[in-house]
Amino acid sequence: MIDIHSHIIPCVDDGPQDHIQGLDMARAAVKNGISHLFATPHHHNGQFENPKKQILAHIRRFNQSLHEENIPLTVHLGQELRIHRELFHSLKMDEVLTLDDQGRYLLLELPSGEVPFYTSEIVYELLLREIIPIIVHPERNQGFIENTNQLFELVQEGALTQLTAGSIIGQFGKKVKAFSEKIIEHNLAHFIGSDAHNTRTRRFCLQEAYEAVTKKYDIQRTFYFRENAELLMRGQTIIKEQPAPIRKKLLGIF
Repeated sequence: MIDIHSHIIPCVDDGPQDHIQGLDMARAAVKNGISHLFATPHHHNGQFENPKKQILAHIRRFNQSLHEENIPLTVHLGQELRIHRELFHSLKMDEVLTLDDQGRYLLLELPSGEVPFYTSEIVYELLLREIIPIIVHPERNQGFIENTNQLFELVQEGALTQLTAGSIIGQFGKKVKAFSEKIIEHNLAHFIGSDAHNTRTRRFCLQEAYEAVTKKYDIQRTFYFRENAELLMRGQTIIKEQPAPIRKKLLGIF
């Protein structure tokens, strides 16, 4: 099983305790059935700065530690980039790390309280450069919750989205769970990732999320998400179904 979004390495300048926590998380990932995952430390989010060059060196060392500890997990290169007006300057300065440094897919995080007015412009410009943005955890974004058409328009434009496993099983509350289901039902989600931060409060629950999707929908929907994760890991074109707008009257509790 492949996890495309994990904070197994929260920061590239971590100390011994964080390294031990990373190894504990690696063991927990394996117990959850994960064999490959993307380490996606935050970058430019106002708290963490994890530029590309530092991540490259850190992941190499961490994979060596996994080998030495006999932990059967492969950690891939990634970065969770916060959207900002100077994003293309960051790209020019070679601070931005696409998944596995292949120059094709980029995890893009929006602030939780809003959808910045320039988001569509950033998505458009990234696509012109043949970089496909994957908007992470849209179900937890208040702007999308209040105006669901914004999410539909970005997907129509060519952006992809990734839901958090914990959202699907209710870890972030009923409202987020219900919105996650609407996103799935309207073909606005392309991946599920753990977004794990530790082994307790923000743990790996990817298998539980897939089981919940299978129970509510069917096994084919689960296969869709899992196959897209495999295609993403190989840097190939992912499968997209025709998206549909979420009508406000369908949301009920929103």
